[in-house]
Amino acid sequence: MYKKSYKSPLGIIYMRSDGENLTGLWFESSRDVSKHSYNFEEKDLPIFDETSRWLDIYFRGKNPDFTPKYKIENLTPFRSQVIDIMNKIPYGKTVTYNDIAKEIAQNRGIEKMSAQAVGGAVGWNPICIIVPCHRVVGTNGSLTGYGGGIQNKVKLLEIENNDMSKFTIPKKGTAL
Repeated sequence: MYKKSYKSPLGIIYMRSDGENLTGLWFESSRDVSKHSYNFEEKDLPIFDETSRWLDIYFRGKNPDFTPKYKIENLTPFRSQVIDIMNKIPYGKTVTYNDIAKEIAQNRGIEKMSAQAVGGAVGWNPICIIVPCHRVVGTNGSLTGYGGGIQNKVKLLEIENNDMSKFTIPKKGTAL
């Protein structure tokens, strides 16, 4: 496993790779760090260059027209469905955990799916920003549940020119 850091306007972001694919992307000092506790070798790799280029474009307020090659390990069918739905959320838009739950229930032909289960799968995502888990919000507009830190979620949504007046920041809880 290989690792390289990227200096973003929001602080250090770490990239992880198996040598060919991006396998992790997370903010330094966030609670997501616990998902990525491996022994890494620091190394320059083409996938890190491609990911850095993607992040450069993104942090300039543009929607990159490519996606770095990534691989998500330990992907269950449910997590895969959630990842697929998150990847369809357009730049500058948000959906709710409940929206995703309803879509999965409809796709599976079942009456109901738990929004909390969706929240668990969204929070499990090992590749932040590129797999846009920051675009998933609470039904009431609450900016809850971001392992990269609530302030980073706010900044990412601002970069995408979201109307921030429709969102609220929780006063307490694990999202902070």
